[in-house]
Amino acid sequence: MQINRNKKVRVRVCPLYTMESTPNTNMGADNAAMEAMYEETLKNFIEGSIVTGKVLSIHDGDVLIDIGYKSEGIIPIQEFKELPEDLIGTEVEVFLEQLEDRDGMIVISKRRAEQQRAWDYVVNECTEGSLVEGIIRSCVKGGFVVDVGVEAFLPGSQLDVTPVRNPEEHVGRTYQFRILKINLERKNIVVSRRELIEESRRESRRKVLADIQVGQVRRGQVKNITDFGAFVDLDGIDGLLHVTDMTWGRINHPSEMLKMGDEINVMILEIDLEKERISLGLKQTMENPWDEIDARYPIGARVHGKVVNLAPYGAFIELEEGVEGLVHVSEMSWTKRIQRAADVLNLGDEVDAVVLAVSTEDKKISLGMRQTEDNPWEVVAGKYPIGSLVTGKVRNFTSYGAFVELEEGVDGMIHVSDMSWTRKVNHPTEVLKKGDEVETVVLEIDATNQRISLGLKQAQDDPWAGIVDRYPIGAKVTGIVTKISSFGAFVEIEEGIDGLVHISQISDDHVERVKDVMNVGDSIEARVVKVDPVEHRIGLSIKAVKVEDDEFEVKEDMLEGLQPGAELVDLSSAFDTAFGDSLEEWHPGERRKKGSE
Repeated sequence: MQINRNKKVRVRVCPLYTMESTPNTNMGADNAAMEAMYEETLKNFIEGSIVTGKVLSIHDGDVLIDIGYKSEGIIPIQEFKELPEDLIGTEVEVFLEQLEDRDGMIVISKRRAEQQRAWDYVVNECTEGSLVEGIIRSCVKGGFVVDVGVEAFLPGSQLDVTPVRNPEEHVGRTYQFRILKINLERKNIVVSRRELIEESRRESRRKVLADIQVGQVRRGQVKNITDFGAFVDLDGIDGLLHVTDMTWGRINHPSEMLKMGDEINVMILEIDLEKERISLGLKQTMENPWDEIDARYPIGARVHGKVVNLAPYGAFIELEEGVEGLVHVSEMSWTKRIQRAADVLNLGDEVDAVVLAVSTEDKKISLGMRQTEDNPWEVVAGKYPIGSLVTGKVRNFTSYGAFVELEEGVDGMIHVSDMSWTRKVNHPTEVLKKGDEVETVVLEIDATNQRISLGLKQAQDDPWAGIVDRYPIGAKVTGIVTKISSFGAFVEIEEGIDGLVHISQISDDHVERVKDVMNVGDSIEARVVKVDPVEHRIGLSIKAVKVEDDEFEVKEDMLEGLQPGAELVDLSSAFDTAFGDSLEEWHPGERRKKGSE
C-alpha cells in the first residue's frame, strides 16, 4: 500500500450491493443497517482521547497507523523511543489530536499519548512530596526542564545545596527528585533535588556529630573558599578551616593552597554541638617545624633565607617552609639609618643573617643582617680619640645640632652649644650649611649607642681665654650697645665679647626703663666691675667711669644682679629673657638631659 504524499488521504472503501447484482429483496434493509453501524463506529472516535492503532507500514521515516477510522494517520518515526525488529503489525497507543485536518487525514501522536499516560500516572499515583526519577533535558531561564515522564520545572536553586556554577554540565544527567507542586489546571509540575540532598546530609550530619571527636583526622572535600578560610564538607556537615590553620608557613589567601572540590585530610580542633560548628586544622596533620627549633637555629648561628614579606619596621625571612625570622630595620646596617625595610630589600631577595634570639612559645626568631659584617663602631674609639682634631662634611640638621659625616656610615653630632664661644646659636643653620667641610674636636664617644659628640668652637681659640688679663677690674672700656633688656644693656667690648651694664649702673639718677636712656647702637664708656671667665660673664658700670682711677674700688651696689648664680648676669639666660628663647647648655663629658635631642 502506497501513501499519497500529495494529499495524504487514505480512504477505506466499503462494498456496495445493487439491485441487479442480487435477487435478495432485503438488500436495501441490510445496507441501511450496515451504514448505521459504520456511522456509530465513527462516533466512538473523540478528539483528545487515547486510542489503539496498528502499524501498517514505514516509509521515508513516517509510520502509517490504522486506528480503525475511515483514514489512517502518520507519525514521525522519531516519536518511537525504542523500535522493535518487526514494527509492522505492532499495536501502539496514540493520541487523537484531530479527526480530519485540511487534507482530510486524522492527526495522531504517539509522544502525546505517552505524555498523557505519564500525566495520568502523576495525577493518580503521585502527590506533592512523592519521589520520581527524571532526566534534566535543558536549561531555561531560572532553572531546568526535567523529563519525569512529563516535563517538569526544576528551579535553579533546587538543583543542589551549593550554588551551581556551570548549569550546562547537569544537562543529560539522571537524578532523583521530590515533587514540590502539581498544578492540574496548567499541567505544571515543580520538582526539587535539593530537598533530597538536604535530607541525606541531615542524616549524615547526625551520624558525624555522634561519632566526631577533637583530635580526629577526617577526610573532607573543599566546598567553598573565602578570604578568611575554607569550608570543608565532612560527609554532610561543614567545618571551617581558617587560613591560619592551613600551613605552618605564610599565605596571603586560602586559594594559594586550596581549590573547590579538593579532597583533604583535616584534624578536628574544636566542636560546638549546640551550634553544629566545627573548627578544622590542616597544618596540624603535618609535622610542626617549630618543634626543637632552638636546636636547629641556635643563637649566633649564621642562616640563609628568602625575603617573603616586608613591613615598615623590618623584613620577614623564610628559613624553611613554615619557619620565618624577622630582621628589624635597626639590625640591617651598622652605619646606615634605615627608615623602612623596603629601602634596602625587595621581596624574593636572598640574604644572610645571624640568629639573635629564638622564642619557641611565640614562634618567633629575631635575625640580624649587620652581624654578618664587622662592626665599624668597634674601632671608632681607636680611630677618633677624645680631643683629636677631625674633619667632616655637614650631612644633616636637627633643631639642636648638626650631623657631620666623618666616614661612610659614621656620623658625629655638633650640639648648638658647641658651635660658638661667643654667639648664642638658636639653630645650627645660623652657623653651618649642608655640604660644609668643617674641622671639629672629638668631645665624647659612645660606641654602644653609636654616638660621637663633636665641638666646632673647641677647634678655635677661646676668646675668653686671657679675658682677665685683657680686662682687669677697674679698666675702662668703650663698646657698642647690642641688646637691651628690662634689667640692663649688653655692650660689645670686642668681637664676640659682651658685658652687661645693669640698670642700676647706668646713671646716678633713677632709671625706670633702659630704653629711655640708651638705644642699640649707642657707643658708651664703662668700667669693668666683675670678670668671670668660667661663666663667660663681664659686669660693667657706666656710673663708675666718673670715679677717679686711684679712688676706684668695687662696691657692693656695683655688683647688684652680678652675683654668682644670678639669672640676670647669665648671658644665655639674659638672651632668653629678652627674646623668649631657651637653650640648654651642654659641656663635654656631661650627659645631656632627656629631651635635649
